Amino acid sequence: MEAEGEAFDEDGAMMNEPGFTKVVSKAKKPRLPQSMEVEQSQSFNPPTAPSHPPVNPSQLSDIAKQSQRIPIPRHRYTPLKENWMKLYTPIVEHLKLQVRFNLRSRHVEIRTCRDTTEHNALQKAVDFVRAFAYGFDVDDAVALIRLDDLFLDSFEINDVKALKGDHLSRAIGRVAGKNGRTKFTIENVTKTRIVLADSKIHILGSYQNIRTARRAMCNLILGSPPSKVYGTMRAVASRNSSRF
Repeated sequence: MEAEGEAFDEDGAMMNEPGFTKVVSKAKKPRLPQSMEVEQSQSFNPPTAPSHPPVNPSQLSDIAKQSQRIPIPRHRYTPLKENWMKLYTPIVEHLKLQVRFNLRSRHVEIRTCRDTTEHNALQKAVDFVRAFAYGFDVDDAVALIRLDDLFLDSFEINDVKALKGDHLSRAIGRVAGKNGRTKFTIENVTKTRIVLADSKIHILGSYQNIRTARRAMCNLILGSPPSKVYGTMRAVASRNSSRF
């Protein structure tokens, strides 16, 4: 029984008893619901994409003149002299570039001028002359100027397998074949052009065709029989042609 006149708190302790202090609990403030509405002034506007209009050909004349030099091997001096006009005509008339052959340094020098309109004309001309210096025919090399999806690729036999002496000669013979039949077969199947310059191999064609031809020649260098290489090469070539 609780004594009369004595007050007790919620825990049953006497409030009037000395030594005890009544603790007043702070009332919790009610949480206000967060407003889901966002004022327009605080809304996030994403930045717009930058606009870069294409460069007019007339503006290319303001670019500083660029030039390139292509070394010519000694054994290509005579073919260069005989086919100079075939090299000169597409570079000057179609690409609007300036070209000359420096007799002192034995380099073909190409540079842009005020009449140049294509931004990649210099690179096309360099690839064209370099392909001729590697040993490609002018009619095959000129395709680098007319088409955009043609490339040049070069590698050495020692990059595939370290060979010396007679082993290197036999590897070159396997790639070329009797009277060049193996090389011609690879060219016809993969639609590429191949030049064998001692231990260096140069390939002209599209990216997929270059990869197919290079894989076939690497297999020949490593010792695979030509019949097996032909079958694999035809299967890959037919697969690539069916994709397009």
